[in-house]
Amino acid sequence: MNWEEAAEKALIIQKNIARAVVGREDTVEKLLVALLCGGHVLLEDVPGTGKTLLARSVARSVDMVFRRIQFTPDLLPSDVTGMSIYNQKTGEFEYKRGPVFANILLADEINRATPRSQAALLECMEEKQVTVDGVTYPLPDPFLVIATQNPVETQGTFPLPEAQLDRFLLKLSMGYPTTQEGVGIVERFLQDDAAAALLPVASAQELLEMRACSRAVKMVPELMNYLVRLTEATRTAPDVVLGASPRASLALARAAQAHALLRGRDHVLPDDIKAMAQGVLAHRIICRSQFGGGGKAAQAVVEQALSQVEVPAETLED
Repeated sequence: MNWEEAAEKALIIQKNIARAVVGREDTVEKLLVALLCGGHVLLEDVPGTGKTLLARSVARSVDMVFRRIQFTPDLLPSDVTGMSIYNQKTGEFEYKRGPVFANILLADEINRATPRSQAALLECMEEKQVTVDGVTYPLPDPFLVIATQNPVETQGTFPLPEAQLDRFLLKLSMGYPTTQEGVGIVERFLQDDAAAALLPVASAQELLEMRACSRAVKMVPELMNYLVRLTEATRTAPDVVLGASPRASLALARAAQAHALLRGRDHVLPDDIKAMAQGVLAHRIICRSQFGGGGKAAQAVVEQALSQVEVPAETLED
């Protein structure tokens, strides 16, 4: 598969998702960026805006193993990763795999689980493996976590720690639909579940080939320098306690590559970096004026960095 075929296949996946998800083109495109990068996504928005629907639609559009975990305060780490169970017939402990062993894992309302249970995903998200009783088990490839959370509800929730937020490639928001989109949602789902009717339009092997094409998208050294200076600018802003990490620089580079591929190009432009900067950087920033990452203060820091860091002129020509 070459980059042109990969871009065409990505468009087919996007159109298939659009059969269930009304509007939200920008959010769907950025979720496809995460698929191409092999990165995890945090969907944060108020209830009823289609977060779970979007995750299900993505999972059904690609022929891969999909699992869903409803995160609750009584959820245990073993409910995520699995546990060793004693087999009376053999006299030995046998490892029973948890739902994390999937290609796409929907961690629904992730902030409802305790920090102990949230931490069960740390190794999974970073190393793509699970360690139980001293034995390490690799997770399927590709492996993607799509987590959802409600930003306005605080009772019975536990904020995600900074280390876990940093493991999410993107943090996205669905937002309320327009009037026209709202009518379309009612029409589409009044009688049937449109997401349940979706059929796969790509295989796991095709997705891996698309990912390889994405990582082969060219990025000149000047643009690498530009995106690193963007992340560095988030660390020096006056209101910032914790800025974007070096992991964020790599995440922004890979997201820009995937964004360029989705736009039908084999090379990155500054606009690709700018388009992905908010989704990649804001949730990794903690400001004094607003505790926690990804708020309006953090978004303002990213906007300030985009306006202050000079774009390399020689890369502006397509």
